[in-house]
Amino acid sequence: MAKPQLVCPAGSLAALKAAVDNGADDVYLGFRNDTNARNFAGLNFDDKAVAEGIRYAHQRGRKVLVAINTYAQAGRFADWTRSVDRAAELGVDAVIIADPALLDYATRTHPQLRRHLSVQASATSYEAINFCRDKFGIQRAVLPRVLTLAQVENVICHTEVEIEVFGFGSLCVMNEGRCWLSSYATGESPNTVGACSPAKYVQWEKKPAEMDVRLNGILIDRYGNEEKAGYPTICKGRFEVAGETYYAMEEPASLNVLEMLPEIIRIGVSAIKVEGRQRSPTYVAQVTRNLRQAIDAAAATPDGFTVKPAWMAELGKVAEGSQITLGAYNRPWR
Repeated sequence: MAKPQLVCPAGSLAALKAAVDNGADDVYLGFRNDTNARNFAGLNFDDKAVAEGIRYAHQRGRKVLVAINTYAQAGRFADWTRSVDRAAELGVDAVIIADPALLDYATRTHPQLRRHLSVQASATSYEAINFCRDKFGIQRAVLPRVLTLAQVENVICHTEVEIEVFGFGSLCVMNEGRCWLSSYATGESPNTVGACSPAKYVQWEKKPAEMDVRLNGILIDRYGNEEKAGYPTICKGRFEVAGETYYAMEEPASLNVLEMLPEIIRIGVSAIKVEGRQRSPTYVAQVTRNLRQAIDAAAATPDGFTVKPAWMAELGKVAEGSQITLGAYNRPWR
């Protein structure tokens, strides 16, 4: 059984170096435009930073992947093709793409450039993945965070494409690539402008005993003075339902698959991905370091693997809402 690659996020050059220094096999990043799904102010890479990141990673035997994973907008297809061209010219190791038209462009224009199917493509079946293999020559597919581990295994059994799954980080209540909530509230979404709940629509209203948080005027949460306020995504807001106020769609929690690592390795997962390009270099270093140790231990002695309390404690410190979950991987209902 091959040991999965550890794929870690980089929203900045400092985060990229933190990932490489702490044991990432692959680092993924995006350009400073809306062709990537983490298009936040102050994040992402210009050409100079990408070139430096590639140099730093390649000198240490690691790979750099570029996410061009939003959908090209009408009349602006050239903006997306330019990002593919830039990635190829800079010498990245792979591009991560969701849009079929862009996959087709990359296949025809840069056939030597390795292509990964983004989670934003919402490919949850081996039929969808094999279609993209046959049409666009993809070599890896990132699965949305909606499948049980048994369903992931079924996909792996029916495709030659490498399968990448998420192992740590914030969850998405929607099937990636099909989220309408941010669009409903603001007219913009990760799939179009590269940002969920864009900051320009966020409003914080401090009151004596509480703080209201609104997204484009919609009240999505109210925090007491002692509560930590998270970034206001509408799916993780608290709403009044039938007289009760609670997290009606999804609680803020982070996926953490440490206890499932031997099984993930057994079924043949090729890569384990960490979410968090919008997070700090400290987050990247901490998560990468602990997952590196855990994956190595699980691969070396799968039958005798145990989760070290120190790993759980360290990852718990950076978990969203200070809560962890196995998400859909261990879904008791089907």
